[in-house]
Amino acid sequence: MSIAFFIAVIFLRGGFLMENIEKLSNSKPSSYNPMTDRSVVPLLISMAVPPMISMLIQSLYNIVDSIFVAQISQNALTAVSLAFPLQNLSLSFGVGLGVAVNANIAINMGAGNMEKADSYAGQGIILTIVHALLFVLIGLFGLRPFFSMFTNDPEVINYAIQYGSVVITLTFGSLFHILFEKIFQSNGNMVVPMFLQGIGAIVNIILDPILIFGMFGAPQMGVLGAAVATIIGQFCAATLAVILFLKQSPVKIKKHHLKVNFKLISDLYKVALPSGVMMSLPSILVSILNGILASVSHAGIAFFGIYYKLQTFVNMPVTGIIQGMRPIVSYNHGAELKDRVLKTIKYAMIFSAVILVSGTIAFNLFTKDLLVMFSATDELLGFGIPGLKILSLGFAFSFVGITMSGVFEALGKGFYSLLISIFRQLIIIVPLSLILVKSIGLTGVWITFPIAEFVAAIIAISLYKRVVK
Repeated sequence: MSIAFFIAVIFLRGGFLMENIEKLSNSKPSSYNPMTDRSVVPLLISMAVPPMISMLIQSLYNIVDSIFVAQISQNALTAVSLAFPLQNLSLSFGVGLGVAVNANIAINMGAGNMEKADSYAGQGIILTIVHALLFVLIGLFGLRPFFSMFTNDPEVINYAIQYGSVVITLTFGSLFHILFEKIFQSNGNMVVPMFLQGIGAIVNIILDPILIFGMFGAPQMGVLGAAVATIIGQFCAATLAVILFLKQSPVKIKKHHLKVNFKLISDLYKVALPSGVMMSLPSILVSILNGILASVSHAGIAFFGIYYKLQTFVNMPVTGIIQGMRPIVSYNHGAELKDRVLKTIKYAMIFSAVILVSGTIAFNLFTKDLLVMFSATDELLGFGIPGLKILSLGFAFSFVGITMSGVFEALGKGFYSLLISIFRQLIIIVPLSLILVKSIGLTGVWITFPIAEFVAAIIAISLYKRVVK
């Protein structure tokens, strides 16, 4: 907490920079609104670059976290991989609600209804508290039954419980950080979320080796140290988010906004539930595939965990583009500026395609080097090198589904977004994996990913044409 407060003081003492920026912005006509008046490409870049940077930092943290854990043992890496679905589930709750709050605030700000925008933010705080309490219960009572479904190795279960009991039970720092991050993004402020994300990740990266290996006089905590470092980073980001929100955000939450309003909660969940379910699909998918992989090889679980860490380094920058795109689309949709909506979608699609296709190329050129970073054994390298090449082919098709999901969320079409994600991450991959793993082993699991992305892209284009009409 003290770290976050110290950082916040630095930011607030540096407020003169923000004041100078505001003075420069006053040179524009008083009626000038960048969300509706600025050229689309520069606006999208300015909105997307900060979250892209923060997401890259976050991805780096995820990778570094696993690299350090892998140095303990392969069982430790397997345990952290088993905990991933529950971590992603908590993230799904946070991002799902955050996207809903973001979209409703942006639409109402675009329509000039600031009081309603403030009310949605207040209801977001109420629901975040409820979600945080839910994960306290999961962390206290659900971990051992969950992990026991995938392994009976006592060391793996022990490591997984050490890690999960901290990162799941105390996830409310992450949930509040995400909520305020999305509120800032809803009114076009992408710089503050970048710093929030970056600070949390940097604190985590610094503390990881210190707490895992017992450096600089700290106790050697092993896997538990990785979990503690994660939580401290999240709480630093959350504390700073609250301080900056109270000082800088145009969205103002007053006492009457914190009274339960079932109509507004219903509006939020219409977007949050599909978005949350969409975000939780990787948790469901990884849990199911871990069960399938466990029947073949525990090393397969470890490799799949490595892949999911690595793919975030490619997908997170695209998520940054979607975060930049979403408030522009929502705002201009509220302002009834259809041409700007369509142009924003077009360029978001192009930028996403460039990043994801580059990811496919990089994964194929540096396959072995990527796996060696995680202390991969000869067994893991044997099926991991061809596996990573096959899995990365999905990037070349996924830009369509990912971008369209963000578009539908921004327009309040949460069901369409959910439908695309279900095809990308569940309907095709799971049954095909069950069939192919019996005939061609682990390779049968990996090839289902590019197939699923291709089918989802076709469906996404079809739904997009319907929405445009």
